[in-house]
Amino acid sequence: MPDMSPQVTELIGYNREFAAAFHDADLQVQPTRQIAVVTCMDSRIDTFAVLGLANGEAHIIRNAGGVITDDVIRSLCLSQRFLGTREIILVHHTDCGLQKVDEAEFRDELAAELGVKPWWSLETFADPYEDVRQSIQRLSMTPFIPHKHQIAGFVYDVTDGVLHEVGLDH
Repeated sequence: MPDMSPQVTELIGYNREFAAAFHDADLQVQPTRQIAVVTCMDSRIDTFAVLGLANGEAHIIRNAGGVITDDVIRSLCLSQRFLGTREIILVHHTDCGLQKVDEAEFRDELAAELGVKPWWSLETFADPYEDVRQSIQRLSMTPFIPHKHQIAGFVYDVTDGVLHEVGLDH
């Protein structure tokens, strides 16, 4: 087994401090607010702080761009059908890395380097507001998510911390 980097060693030390004062052992697997949040993996988004949530209150599903992929739908299906969530909140954001990537160029670079193009799509976009609308439409169309009447979409501004609601109207 390779040695841990100094950074990982430091993080493990922080975990030991966290575990010494751990107080969430009584939390249930079902989120108490019955909410699932789909958001970007961007390190500038502290989803719990942005929405005023505490551990145990919501499922947080993150990926590059907060994209509604098959895996996100799989997670939401389980979240609703088995773990009791009833609302979905989408949080995309300004200055997203996916806005800065040319998908065709990226795929071609991977194919040149590896000899195969990825089977998945990056789902790049230009406008985070339009991308939230697209995400709401995807969720509305899937048969696997039964509770679609309460889907809220937002764009988080990384410069001031404000959530901007996104309606389906253009």
